[in-house]
Amino acid sequence: MQTGSLASYAADESQSRGRRYDEPGASYRGEYQRDRDRIIHSTGFRRLVYKTQVFVNHEGDLYRTRLTHSLEVAQVARTVAVALQLNEPLTEAICLAHDIGHTPFGHAGQDALNACMREFGGFEHNLQSLRVVDELEAKYADFPGLNLMFETREGILKHCSAKNARVLGDVGERFLNREQPGLEGQLANIADAIAYNNHDVDDGFRAGLLSIDQLREQPLFGPRFDEVHRLYPKLDDRRLIYEIIRRMIDAVVTDLIENTSHNIETANPGSIDDVRKADKAMVVLSDDIYEQHVSLKKFLNKHLYSHERKLDMTRQAQAIVRELFETYSSDIHSMPTEFSSRAEQQDESGRARVVADYIAGMTDRYAIAEHERITA
Repeated sequence: MQTGSLASYAADESQSRGRRYDEPGASYRGEYQRDRDRIIHSTGFRRLVYKTQVFVNHEGDLYRTRLTHSLEVAQVARTVAVALQLNEPLTEAICLAHDIGHTPFGHAGQDALNACMREFGGFEHNLQSLRVVDELEAKYADFPGLNLMFETREGILKHCSAKNARVLGDVGERFLNREQPGLEGQLANIADAIAYNNHDVDDGFRAGLLSIDQLREQPLFGPRFDEVHRLYPKLDDRRLIYEIIRRMIDAVVTDLIENTSHNIETANPGSIDDVRKADKAMVVLSDDIYEQHVSLKKFLNKHLYSHERKLDMTRQAQAIVRELFETYSSDIHSMPTEFSSRAEQQDESGRARVVADYIAGMTDRYAIAEHERITA
């Protein structure tokens, strides 16, 4: 159920592959709206407010968290979805859930947990997001997880190895068949990249790790700086950055809409099944803007994510995750009963996965507090 008409190639809930467990429909909401609402009310989603995006949550109140990032991804994607006549509630649901399985401490936490789990299948937050909505959320009497629609789950699972795809059932089939996700899933993926690229510029500047002189060398930033500075020569740096980033996002989103519209017109898909069978993704940036986007990403990798202050946080965060994993693995009863009881019923690999589930669900501050408790 959504305002406005859907294109023939959009996901239509009347043609959906449905839910894993049958349940009655909602009286006043469409099924994808229902998914979005279940995600918003989930425990995993609420915890994102205290999980790192770039800077650890306690470093400052104004830096982005996984929650604010997810909201910004959804805002970008909804704009594009409406312009392309895609399913807006489905797009929003995917965006809000895409990081729901992320560890504390951002990618530093994920890398550390993946290393701890190397002998037990590894850890990847994208797979964990699907695991959270399929199995770990405990909200309903009749089924585990949130029992989301197939298309929502398909969009959450952005990438997957063939090995993992074989055990994921319906949602893993497209990776084995080399098919594309629906356009809403494709859109959520690129909206994620657009949001973190542009908004990390803001957080990096706010933290004093990026300067305007550095940023002016970037092809996405430089021309917008010149334009804003010409129009508002006396604007202070704080408002200057906001105005530039706003224009950067507008340029990238406009390009995405126009280039995707061209791709759809060329491919002429008559249904979502035609989209899935296409040789390549349709929701993509033009070559020129994509190169500028990648240039900014490389710049952030070098000057923000690899900054010594950020690396120092990374080292501390990874030590916390490793020591938590070692402690819980050696004594499963040091975890809460709901996790230790599950671990008792598992073999070594299964116990490790339960430990990973527990750690991945932690917020930054809870992980820090737990680490202080076990090392006191």
